[in-house]
Amino acid sequence: MSRTGVPVAARVVVGVSGSPGSLTALRRAAEEAGRRGAELWPVLAWEPPGAEAAALRSPAATLTLTDEWELLARERLVRALRDVFGGAGLALPGQALIARGSPGRTLLRIACREADLLVVGAGRRGRLRRALWPSVSRHCLARAACPVLAVPPSPLESELAAVRRRNAWGLRLDTGQVRRELDDLAPGT
Repeated sequence: MSRTGVPVAARVVVGVSGSPGSLTALRRAAEEAGRRGAELWPVLAWEPPGAEAAALRSPAATLTLTDEWELLARERLVRALRDVFGGAGLALPGQALIARGSPGRTLLRIACREADLLVVGAGRRGRLRRALWPSVSRHCLARAACPVLAVPPSPLESELAAVRRRNAWGLRLDTGQVRRELDDLAPGT
């Protein structure tokens, strides 16, 4: 109920960036919204390159690029929704949002009701990443006025990262190991 006595629809707000971790969080948020009978609100927060400080230094140049950056953000959100839900769309009540601002603050501004559930991806991060880029999930966990669900990354994500590292270093894939794993998975062997 709102302060005026009008019932407020329950919402599951989820941060989406297009990363594998955010897609996992989006899937989980859709499950939670369906289970709770709530609206699903996928949110992609974006900032101009160089953040807002760069936009303040040269506002004239930024104005011409702002529409392009917002369009790119919109395309990234649509691609993420398509990756998770296919061509069917959300299939749940709610709305997809694109919001300008830092991801943590933006998610907290949107998930402002006590009855909301905020879903964020909680990916594995190395020391360098933690030092250079603050964690959106930690920011939200520390400051949210509503419950926060931090979704761990898919187990496949670490395997994919290992394959990418092997490719970057030009290392050959151990096909014998792959064959053994496939044999283990084959039914009736």
